[in-house]
Amino acid sequence: MDFVSIKMRLPEAHEALPGRSEKMPVSVSHAVTGQPMQPPFPDHIHMAMFGMGCFWGVERKFWQLAGVFSSAVGYAAGLTPNPSYDEVCTGRTGHNEVVLVMFDSQQLSYVDLLKVFWQSHNPTQGMRQGNDKGTQYRSGIYTFNEDQLACARASQQVYAQALKQAQLGEITTEIMPAPTFYYAEDYHQQYLAKNPNGYCGLAGTGIPFPE
Repeated sequence: MDFVSIKMRLPEAHEALPGRSEKMPVSVSHAVTGQPMQPPFPDHIHMAMFGMGCFWGVERKFWQLAGVFSSAVGYAAGLTPNPSYDEVCTGRTGHNEVVLVMFDSQQLSYVDLLKVFWQSHNPTQGMRQGNDKGTQYRSGIYTFNEDQLACARASQQVYAQALKQAQLGEITTEIMPAPTFYYAEDYHQQYLAKNPNGYCGLAGTGIPFPE
């Protein structure tokens, strides 16, 4: 089986890379907000997790929102513990590139985050986003409680109808309880703040989320 084929399907357990027990070291504070990227967080700060393609542009999309306390990029929904970026890129960890969003629930609702999620990428493309191909670029919502799970599923139904009316494809987004989040290497954190001219492949369908 060729390398491209491997990257376009989730690996079986026996195919997964072994990983490691050591956690990835990351900066204490967010390069833009100055707030911590790792728990503990204040009581009114809640977490959300999304996969929308290359995590550089996705993280910027969320940290720019009023009410976002902090954010971090990492890997989730795979098999390999504490993977490296190079390992994720092989397609043999099963991980998705995701963004962990810490938001102030007194300023920003989870529904508001879901609207940004649906409108900011193409959730119909399976194991890719645009020219970025592989399992690490799949669309995903990873929820931290039953309310988030219910909201995510309901929002999917609403947006699916909007896409159908526009004669676009079926949604391929995976929705599941949040798996373990592994922080990505420090140079990936707030990448587009550190590298303003860096790559950003984030692009939506142009279909707004219905009010």
